[in-house]
Amino acid sequence: MARNKEALLLLLDVSPSMHTFLPEVAKLCSMLVQKKLSSLGSNLIYSKSDEVGIVLFGTEDTNNELTKEVGGYEHVVVLQNIKVVDGDLVEALQQLPRGTVAGDFLDAIVVGMDMLIKKFGITNKGKKRLCLITSALDAIKEEDQIGTVAEQMTAYGMKLECIVARGKLDGIVNKRIMDDNDLLLKLFSMKTTGKTLYVETPASLLGALRTRSITPVTIFRGDLELNPDMRIKVWVYKKTAEERFPTLKQYSDKAPPTDKFATHEVKVDFEYKSVEDSSKVVPPEQRIKGYRYGPQVVPISAAELEAVKFKTEKGVKLLGFTDASNIMRHYYMNDVNFFIAEPGNTKATLAVSALARAMKEMNKVAILRCVWRQGQGSVVIGILTPNVSDNDNIPDSFYFNVLPYAEDVREFQFPSFNSLPASWLPNEEQQEAADNLVKMLDLAPCGREETLRPDVTPNPVLERFYHHLELKSKHPDAAVPPLDETLKKITEPDPELLSQNKPIIDAFRRSFELKENLKLKKSTRRLLRDRPSGLNEEASMGDGNDGQAIKSIENTPTVEKIGDLTPIQDFEVMLSRRDSPEWVGKAIKEMKNKIFDLVEDSYEGDNYGKALEYLVVLRKGCILEQEPKQFNDFLRHLCKFCENHNLNNFCESLVSKEIMLINKTEAEDSEVTEDEARSFMMKEPKLE
Repeated sequence: MARNKEALLLLLDVSPSMHTFLPEVAKLCSMLVQKKLSSLGSNLIYSKSDEVGIVLFGTEDTNNELTKEVGGYEHVVVLQNIKVVDGDLVEALQQLPRGTVAGDFLDAIVVGMDMLIKKFGITNKGKKRLCLITSALDAIKEEDQIGTVAEQMTAYGMKLECIVARGKLDGIVNKRIMDDNDLLLKLFSMKTTGKTLYVETPASLLGALRTRSITPVTIFRGDLELNPDMRIKVWVYKKTAEERFPTLKQYSDKAPPTDKFATHEVKVDFEYKSVEDSSKVVPPEQRIKGYRYGPQVVPISAAELEAVKFKTEKGVKLLGFTDASNIMRHYYMNDVNFFIAEPGNTKATLAVSALARAMKEMNKVAILRCVWRQGQGSVVIGILTPNVSDNDNIPDSFYFNVLPYAEDVREFQFPSFNSLPASWLPNEEQQEAADNLVKMLDLAPCGREETLRPDVTPNPVLERFYHHLELKSKHPDAAVPPLDETLKKITEPDPELLSQNKPIIDAFRRSFELKENLKLKKSTRRLLRDRPSGLNEEASMGDGNDGQAIKSIENTPTVEKIGDLTPIQDFEVMLSRRDSPEWVGKAIKEMKNKIFDLVEDSYEGDNYGKALEYLVVLRKGCILEQEPKQFNDFLRHLCKFCENHNLNNFCESLVSKEIMLINKTEAEDSEVTEDEARSFMMKEPKLE
């Protein structure tokens, strides 16, 4: 059996206690088979690959080989023997019968093991999986078989994955039987390579079953170097990985229909031709890579590239320790890796355990420099977080998360509410309404199962894609089907939640004036007001109406510099651009130059009005963008210039318009207190 290819046997409970979940069980198993089908090729050509079988229990009929050979194992039906996945499996799963008797999951497990043993024998250890989906609410006849069954399962290298689906339990359920069955499943998990997962909703069930059991592969085996004289032998695995879309390939229909061996692949060949003679093909030995440097193209040979290449040596080194509180969760990048001691190495296991427990006790994390393989093109810096095990059979380990370099950190600074006028600040009633609305949206409320748990929530885009792929394989002209009701519960608000919390939503509506936000063609981080900025700052910010809405500018043109026609609008648009961090600084610099030129070129104060208007806009922009120092330094320089050139009328205009330095209450980064800002404004200009 090829690597990562497995045999999967689905053990499905169809007894009356599972009837409410059976539609979702059918969707879940069909989706799994569709995913396996997609791995066989875009044309669904079946070949040696994953194999799947289906066993039903809780049925009125009995049809399995063990019953014929030794008797017993009643109400267990082999719906589909183990074989390579094909379209028939999907149809069989979509027509699951409804059973009429109690289901014995232990009988189904034994029948499934017998099928795998007869099919594969002792071979393919670790690649044979039993998936049990049941409510586990019916009595088990022979509980004493648990130990024997678990030993045989381990001996033949089988894995057991149990999914227990239970909705809201009513008074008819026998709690003693349910608790006994839960204990039996727990014993199975402890004695075998398997796990048990409990789900309460159809949406959770849809994401509970893994497509395939992936064989873990180490990305590093070597020493964790604590210092030059102390090393620990460790293995590193990937803990998580993103499930991606299957690779879609181009399909060619040029091959003759009678050619049974046609691959229908599309191959692309490139030819490089000379500029001087377009008919001449340049062979590889006459080509060299070139890199643009300004208007030039600089040729770099392979030898030169190798000479300047950053060369690394394989290894994992400890750089130091820091408090766990110093590393923010949003710093984590990429997937999570898993550090364990080298298997079978007692000293390494003890060393890893001692280090992990000491770090846990002191609330520390370790910072590592990692090069996973020799000659790796980049060096990874990350943190090691202790993972202390509660199970005596599982050794302690570490989680590893990649940290960003300085160039990768994105700091988004948002203006403080303190910089806004009082008319824009929420009152107590509005604040309480907003708090209640946020609490209502809690995905893990007290006393209820967490909604949309990551480990059991499927990717709705992938699930819909696989469903449509299977449909198109049978009906090429089929239209895209509507979104499945179960997937709607993931992608759309829960109607039950909204109805239960209608008073909270209505209270929020009454507290705020809600208006539809027009869809923008080009989004911006900060919403700009629809009215132009004026000289009177307070008037431009609002007239005291708490419900005043902020509108977005639609169809905002791209502005590269502040022009002479509409400088205020150009300044605001440049501030709103977030395609580069340079735009804010450039907008502020150009507005300062424009103000200075107006003051410097003024004749008897004819430009003072415009200069003051632009200065108000500049001050407002520096507050919103948390750049108080730039404005304060410019205002001091401008006032000094006016004093030295007998432009005292402009300084007096600053006082009359109450244009002062930005203080700490308006921007947290300011070094100017409110008293200092007021004293600067009241300072009289020097007369000559």
